[in-house]
Amino acid sequence: MSQQDWLDKDFYAVLGVSKDASAQEIKKAYRAQARKYHPDHHPDDAKAEEKFKEIGEAYSVLNDDEQRQQYDAIRAMGSGGARFSAGQGGPGGAGFEDIFSSMFGGGGHPGARPAPGGGAGGPDIDDLLKMFGGQGGGFGGAPGGFQSGGYGGPPAKGADISARTRISFRDAAQGTEIRLTVDGRTITTRIPAGVHDGQKIRLRGKGRSGPGGAGDLLLTLDVEEHPVWSADGANLRITVPISFDEAVLGTTVAVPLLDGDTVSVKVPPGTPSGRTLRVRGKGLVTKKRTGDLHVTVQVAVPTHVEGAAKKAVEDLREALAGEDPRAGLSEAAAR
Repeated sequence: MSQQDWLDKDFYAVLGVSKDASAQEIKKAYRAQARKYHPDHHPDDAKAEEKFKEIGEAYSVLNDDEQRQQYDAIRAMGSGGARFSAGQGGPGGAGFEDIFSSMFGGGGHPGARPAPGGGAGGPDIDDLLKMFGGQGGGFGGAPGGFQSGGYGGPPAKGADISARTRISFRDAAQGTEIRLTVDGRTITTRIPAGVHDGQKIRLRGKGRSGPGGAGDLLLTLDVEEHPVWSADGANLRITVPISFDEAVLGTTVAVPLLDGDTVSVKVPPGTPSGRTLRVRGKGLVTKKRTGDLHVTVQVAVPTHVEGAAKKAVEDLREALAGEDPRAGLSEAAAR
């Protein structure tokens, strides 16, 4: 993602939180928004899918203390005295990244052509902050003027670059090692357990080289859906079918786990279809915590019964004739 994107997009508004929101408030807002717009709940809805990606993009920045600090600084510059146009050739001159590219001779964005006399890499965020009154002086700072490579300060790092890769749900849940080719280079990296679709991982020193060292690689993960499993943070979710008699009389079912093992889950008598049972400590194992397994039971209704089975159902209906499962529904609907 480019600096111009950060200038244009209000990630706080995307998540619906204030600019001084705590990390916990940001995480809570992200989870609520992600559940609301998850593609599983909006199949074939392009707008919901795009909103879901925007939510993941916003969270990946605001959930990282360093990226959040940089984002706030970029937004502050954009709303303060320094003004930049969003595109080339418009009123006000060159775009946000073009100005930095011409000053530092580097990649304000991937593929930017170095300016004459400039360095090989793009500007470091610290250099940008120094220019606009941050630490180190900037325009009105310490003697020596600009505090970036070639102007009296440390040399600038190379440009950050972006890439995407697609991994399976199982690899995202359990962690994996991947190899990908970026800018003609093969990079091997470890994907931690518990990553989610749209999450960004910063690989330090894997970007373009520069006088002050290599920049970073921002890797976006596209996680494939699984036909059985889904994840909610570190919690795993699975839907397990049970028969009508198992729901009425109770039973114990063997539920598969991601590692190939199974766990026994007790279904109490009278369990309705759609109820979720929790098994502690059987979810995803991440560096931060171990999640739970959420088992939603779904009563399987036979599509065809005959003979003794049909007679048994008819006898049951007669025996329960005095019970009304919809009792109180009309009154509740009229409130």
